[in-house]
Amino acid sequence: MSPPAILLSLTVNGEAVQVAAPPHWTLLEVLRYRLDLIGSKQGCDKGDCGACTVQIDGVPQLACLTLALHAEGRQVTTVEGLGLRCGGVHPLQDAFDRHDAAQCGFCTPGILMSAESLLRRNRGREVSPGQVREALAGNLCRCTGYTKIIDAVVDASRVMADEEAGRAT
Repeated sequence: MSPPAILLSLTVNGEAVQVAAPPHWTLLEVLRYRLDLIGSKQGCDKGDCGACTVQIDGVPQLACLTLALHAEGRQVTTVEGLGLRCGGVHPLQDAFDRHDAAQCGFCTPGILMSAESLLRRNRGREVSPGQVREALAGNLCRCTGYTKIIDAVVDASRVMADEEAGRAT
């Protein structure tokens, strides 16, 4: 006999939700199979690839290793909510498009979530390629060789820094 479902209350992409799920389910399972948010990918299921990266209270977390119970009462942002933070397409998404930084795209949602956290922590400042490499250390990409990804994140930081400087004047 399986354990009864529990009712979880959390905020996902700015929207308060209540969802019933078995107590052993991960946050990734709740997002994908209860809330139909399929941007976060189910890759390795053991924390190696980073394709499932989401943000919990603004901090990148591996949703495949996080029990859904641990998201109770917290703010969860998935790649679907990334553009909501800036009222449309996020500068990272635009930069990935301009730099052709996604090939198969499987890793892209997790990379975007890790990179967005880096850019938010460095708000108004351009980040270095070394900072990007460090921030994305937990995200694997089998297609691109990372150069275009790093270039896109640095470019997005430059665009965001310029926008911030424009608002300050």
